[in-house]
Amino acid sequence: MDQNDEEAVDVEAAQPGRKRDHSRDAKILEATLEVLAEVGAAGLTMDIVAARAGAGKATIYRRWTSKTEMVIEAVAHMKRNQVDLERLPDTGTLRGDLLGLFKPQSIEEGERKLKIMTGLASLLSQDQALAEAANAAVVEPWAEAHFALMQRAVERGEISASADIGTLSQVIPSMAAYRTLVQRKPIDLAFLVSMVDGVIMPALRGQPSEVPRAPAGHRPVHATSRADGAPSPRRAASVRKRSKT
Repeated sequence: MDQNDEEAVDVEAAQPGRKRDHSRDAKILEATLEVLAEVGAAGLTMDIVAARAGAGKATIYRRWTSKTEMVIEAVAHMKRNQVDLERLPDTGTLRGDLLGLFKPQSIEEGERKLKIMTGLASLLSQDQALAEAANAAVVEPWAEAHFALMQRAVERGEISASADIGTLSQVIPSMAAYRTLVQRKPIDLAFLVSMVDGVIMPALRGQPSEVPRAPAGHRPVHATSRADGAPSPRRAASVRKRSKT
């Protein structure tokens, strides 16, 4: 089947009442990531992606209305493949589980992913209206994983049930997105350790406690008295002055 035949099949599949065939989406999205890493956002076109994926141009244009939309979905595809919610780390501690999400990668792979995120940042600077879609693509897959790990820690009694895990599960993924999209730095183990040990675990341990009530009959210590019950120097001087008059 040549390219024209493929386009004819796609046209038929797109007719009313027929479901869209998603079987080729993954290959097209992988091709999008490859092209983005190679030529950047400025050099990427939907036609080039179509050629790289071996798909007809009509197939591409029918699925995505713009290259920015296609890139965002490709990045979401990449993030979903990086974290498996069905096979999360289970080390017995939340700290171990969070650090267990880190997967060492080669220098080449790290540079490739950084180029992909740089390309996404370039496109978003041109169309801020897509920021919400980018957040869903970049942050949410990891936030879901962090929430699941924190919820499990709550269930085993490791952290308080009152902990705001909805907010805290967003912290590291959001900071990671800022690091890659704005600072243009890779995500390494040192970054993750600093976030887990310096931010997340202290925040979870620092739950507010109730202020202890004073025992019945207890006399509060006033500013004019010392903690041991003796009068303060200022009050003692006042007493001596009155005794002389």
